[in-house]
Amino acid sequence: MSQPLTFRIGSDVSCSDGEVGQLRRVVVDPIARAVTHLAVEPKQGPGLGHLVPIDMVESTHGQTRLRCTTAEYAALEDADETRLLPVERGVWGYSPGEILSLPYYGWPTASTGLASGPQAVREDRVPVGEIQIRRGDAVHATDGTIGRVQGLVIDPRDHHLTHLLLDEGHLWGKKQVVIPITAIADVDDGVRLKLSKDEVRDLPEIDALTPK
Repeated sequence: MSQPLTFRIGSDVSCSDGEVGQLRRVVVDPIARAVTHLAVEPKQGPGLGHLVPIDMVESTHGQTRLRCTTAEYAALEDADETRLLPVERGVWGYSPGEILSLPYYGWPTASTGLASGPQAVREDRVPVGEIQIRRGDAVHATDGTIGRVQGLVIDPRDHHLTHLLLDEGHLWGKKQVVIPITAIADVDDGVRLKLSKDEVRDLPEIDALTPK
């Protein structure tokens, strides 16, 4: 049996010739319940992240290692995109819908000294029909919130999501609780489970997933 791949969101990601950032979120096909992409972004400061197809993952021991060079990684699809907001009515003599603007600055006015123009909005890029799971997403049992997402476990043979990892701040202290995908009802406004808090408490720890 192949050993499961455990993705801890926030962990380091490297290529064959160097580190490229940290795992920020995981993209999932909700119909197949399979992971399709990892969103990798720089550790610090502004910078361009990329969506990494799951087939490019070589291992997740200690950190996520990719089957590519840093140059090949840099050529992948961007992890986020800029949405252009419509200009307010009457700006520059155009009506809404007739012009789009991408300003990164304001301009002076007599009353305030600086007026903000329409703002560009950067959003996570998620392939059409798919969803994303981020570290810190709330996990809700049927009788209340129990913790937040720390990571995911997938089957390396078909990339199907098998378990969800809770963070160390859940109700049971340091116990590393793993929740089977069959116990997840949906991921609308956080992760919602079919289990109660007591049922989650009785689930096995992550060590139970590792073949002996």
